[in-house]
Amino acid sequence: MSLPPPVPRYHPPVQHGSRKAIIAALVANLGIAIAKFVGFTITGAASMLAESVHSVADSGNQALLILGGSRAAKAATPDHPFGYGRERYFWAFVVALVLFSFGGVFAAYEGYQKLSEPHELESPLVAVGILVFAIIVESLSLRTAVREANLSRRGESWWSFVRHSKSPELPVVLLEDLGAEIGLFLALIGVGLAELTGDPRWDAMGSLAIGVLLIAIAVLLAVEMKSLLLGERATPADEGAIRTAVEASPEVRRLIHLRTQHIGPEELLVGAKVELQPQLSFNEVVQAVNATEGRIRAAVPSARMIYIEPDVFRESTTTEIASPAEAQHEPTSTSAPENTGSP
Repeated sequence: MSLPPPVPRYHPPVQHGSRKAIIAALVANLGIAIAKFVGFTITGAASMLAESVHSVADSGNQALLILGGSRAAKAATPDHPFGYGRERYFWAFVVALVLFSFGGVFAAYEGYQKLSEPHELESPLVAVGILVFAIIVESLSLRTAVREANLSRRGESWWSFVRHSKSPELPVVLLEDLGAEIGLFLALIGVGLAELTGDPRWDAMGSLAIGVLLIAIAVLLAVEMKSLLLGERATPADEGAIRTAVEASPEVRRLIHLRTQHIGPEELLVGAKVELQPQLSFNEVVQAVNATEGRIRAAVPSARMIYIEPDVFRESTTTEIASPAEAQHEPTSTSAPENTGSP
């Protein structure tokens, strides 16, 4: 007998603040890219070309983030019963690859080429003017990203926010905007020193520095997005709230263990094994499980898929997340059949 298709569920699109930061960055990068390409055509500066390609890559990256948010909003299907929330993680990972290849590697290669075969700059003042304009526009985009991120990070340090955020868009835009701002200053320094010293190799070194910077940012993003793609647990605060909600249920004697995993930035999968009061009838067990699920959702609204299994506590079991080796020795359910969860 075939299983019934899963109930279509809503997957939240990119949050308003994230989308606002993405669109601001997209508009800024498109305008800056055009200005930089004009500047490179006039001056021939390697750092200008590196920054031009960087801005084009960033524009494409913002489009990819918007695409990921749109695809993540699709309803669940029989082949993807937990939906498409991880699309946002996947496309953010692609952003890291684009930034590495089209941004960092190209800038480093261009710098190496111009370092090997230096060329005198033409109209350096034009390059300086365009870079100053780009710095102003990029600063406005970065300010928007910082303002929107401040609404989400809630007192966290910036490093902790980038490392632990479950929503990929704001950390990606923040790092891209920061990298663009630093890259513009590196390009400005390279062009300025090339003009002051008469040595065009300073411009090439500016391009090399931009390449190294972008590669470092791309590697950081790739590592973080890989972790999210593999599936990260809920934050300690959310797990604590879930534990409290379960243990507050009068029908629950003990929370034996708890598993959580993000199946999307705002969607949490929860699995719990609990010991219920032994005097409960079968119908009362069902009611207790449903009531406990309700308490969990009230405490942590992102807990959208919850599976609770009644069991009997033994000394060998633990309330902590077990390692794979420990998981092999977990007890089997003996007091009631496993609940199928409430999508």
